[in-house]
Amino acid sequence: MKARDARSTAGLLLAGPALALIVVFFFLPVAASLLLSVTDFDVYALANPHDLRFVALDNYRALLADPQFWTALRNTFYFVLVGGPLSIGVSLAAALLVDSRVARMKGLMRTVFFLPVTTTIVAVAVVWRYLYHPRFGLIDQALGAFGVRPVDWLGDPVWSMPAIILMAVWKNFGFNMIILLAGLQGIPERLYEAASLDGAGAWRRLRSITLPLLAPTLGFVSLLTAIGYFQLFAEPYVMTQGGPAGSTRSIVLLMYEEGFRWWNLGRAAAVAFLLFVVLLAATAIPVALRRLRRPALFATGEGVHR
Repeated sequence: MKARDARSTAGLLLAGPALALIVVFFFLPVAASLLLSVTDFDVYALANPHDLRFVALDNYRALLADPQFWTALRNTFYFVLVGGPLSIGVSLAAALLVDSRVARMKGLMRTVFFLPVTTTIVAVAVVWRYLYHPRFGLIDQALGAFGVRPVDWLGDPVWSMPAIILMAVWKNFGFNMIILLAGLQGIPERLYEAASLDGAGAWRRLRSITLPLLAPTLGFVSLLTAIGYFQLFAEPYVMTQGGPAGSTRSIVLLMYEEGFRWWNLGRAAAVAFLLFVVLLAATAIPVALRRLRRPALFATGEGVHR
């Protein structure tokens, strides 16, 4: 027992600095933000802390009654539900292309596809603003060659969010491609050879071998993409400032505006915790559904073969 206690003490001493850093730089800021969200901390409280008042859940009630909050939440879900699958689809197509036998110069292709990930979002957004310009943008000029009338991509509420989604997919698909490519290279080649001997074509091999064996990697990539897209901020902040008519204002951009434009820091902290609840639900629900589905698979015998 003494030797075990000594090992436990040594373990705590070794892990202590790391645990202390986690507490100081993670748990304390979160606790402080939660405390801030139940106060009316604003620019007056910044000047004089005595003006700070405890308001309980008033910030949350005010947000839930604010149409701007629901518009920002709807825009965020629009971005996640449209941009997420599109980003994963493009990433998967790029990974399959780079991993295919007919592809040449695979190293160069990987570099080119990954290059947008390494560029800063502000520089990318400035370049894409020029591409989307209704008079001088290359996209409208290219469409004009086919007789399509110019579109005010960032000035029209109908097209503003699709324009941002297109830019975000181009910026981020390379990161997911690298993860999916690693998953593809982990699939045994003998499975494809056996399927080819049985007469399975390319589509059949993709549907029956590649996608089922790549499912865990796809699930991981989907989760990362959803979490990242729920935190949409830089793209609308640089390109549209949330406009036109609030059509690109995301929930994180709303939090920034409340906190650093209007100095309602208590309300901004409440936005942050509401986003945390949304993220928690978005990640917990798929896991819960998967756990509910697993016993059913084993009951029907499908899970035995997996």
